[in-house]
Amino acid sequence: MQTTQALNNYLKKQPESKIGVVAAFIESHIRENWQKILAKENDRLLKAYAEAGDQAYGTYLNLLLLPVHCQLQEAGIRPEPRLPGNFEISREWGRKADHSEQERWMWSTLHTENDGPIGTIVTITYHDHTRFRIPREPGIIALAETRQEDIVEALSGLSADFKEALEFSVEYEHYLRSLNQ
Repeated sequence: MQTTQALNNYLKKQPESKIGVVAAFIESHIRENWQKILAKENDRLLKAYAEAGDQAYGTYLNLLLLPVHCQLQEAGIRPEPRLPGNFEISREWGRKADHSEQERWMWSTLHTENDGPIGTIVTITYHDHTRFRIPREPGIIALAETRQEDIVEALSGLSADFKEALEFSVEYEHYLRSLNQ
């Protein structure tokens, strides 16, 4: 899972646009490795899905993004929270009633020791709730925004589906209430 170039090399080429450079680096890593991880870890991911359902997608993302975390650390960049982001405030929606074509948007704000926050990386995971399946390459969006309210506003401007979707914690609370009715 060697990424084409080290993140530090990306940053040296374009030091003025750190968040854009980091996003390009992550996109390159994902493009090169998303299917390799699925193939290499297939049995492990299928077992995780059988035992814990959708948490298997978190396992997949952790495996996929581990080399990215190492590169971020070497470059002196700290994601908050850890990539791909905070599941509790993520948003999900789907295109089909059977939940076989879902997408979830999660985000992490990146910080440097000297410059503070440099922007936000949004990770888009396309997935299936009927079986373990990632039908296409995860997506990345780079945002200059770093405050939660500003991030949500920017993403709402990019996607009407995002704007209409509830945060996971709110959606789950509604689900639990529906069970008691």
